[in-house]
Amino acid sequence: MVREGLTSLLEGNPDIEVIAEADNAETAIGYASDLLPDVMVMDISMPGMSGIEAIRRITKVRPALPIIALSMHSERRLVIEALDAGARGYLFKECAFDDLARAILTVAGKNESPGPKMTGIILSDRLAPQFHAPHLSLNPRELQVLRLIAAGGNARDIALSLKLSVKTIEGDRHNIMRQLQLHSVAELTRYAIREGLASAD
Repeated sequence: MVREGLTSLLEGNPDIEVIAEADNAETAIGYASDLLPDVMVMDISMPGMSGIEAIRRITKVRPALPIIALSMHSERRLVIEALDAGARGYLFKECAFDDLARAILTVAGKNESPGPKMTGIILSDRLAPQFHAPHLSLNPRELQVLRLIAAGGNARDIALSLKLSVKTIEGDRHNIMRQLQLHSVAELTRYAIREGLASAD
């Protein structure tokens, strides 16, 4: 339903022609080579092969084909993964229709003004400051402490497992919160899960 709705809206734009729809990644990969579209919009969450893997495979065959990753997820980890796979842009599904049309025209070289919700529309922008995950500035021990906190460990348990003092672990926790600009263990845990540093289980 979402795909059909977007197709209907895009077909109303005089500068855009929708030449095909695909309901799975394998079909989309075939269309990329057989139909030679100027731009592809790829949902990263599909049955079977993920959209990110499809983007990776398509860009190996057609490296110059602009692909926009479309997702309901805004996690920085997924944005970076999609861009690293070869996507030119990453757009959230809750964006306005005008943002999607603008994004398509931008990656096609028809528009120099991406919408405000576009994230990393140019490949070279994926390493810009907004994509620098804050935890990358942590030292190895702080990163380990963050993972253990997110796994449910308290200062005493973590100190025992790392053979350090409780005071040292509490100091690491304070430094982690300061660098990530977070203020509680719950926030640290949510951050670690969101960035793929810990499991939600």
